[in-house]
Amino acid sequence: MAERTLEVKGMSCGHCKKAVSGALKDLEGVSSANVDLKSGKVDVQYDDAKVGFDQMKSAVEDQGYDVVK
Repeated sequence: MAERTLEVKGMSCGHCKKAVSGALKDLEGVSSANVDLKSGKVDVQYDDAKVGFDQMKSAVEDQGYDVVK
C-alpha cells in the first residue's frame, strides 16, 4: 500500500470535501482519501499497481479542482 498527499486548490466546503474524496475512492486501488479543507491537502492510500498519480489527478480535476502536486 502506498501513500501520497495531493495538494488541491479550490476546496472550501463540505461539498468540496465529499466530491474530491468520492472521486478518489471511486478509483480502483484507492482505499482511502482524507481531505483537510484548511490545508488543501488530501492524504490518499492506494495500491500503486492499480492506480497512479495521473489517474488521481484526473479524477480530482474532473470535479472542478486543481491539483498542484
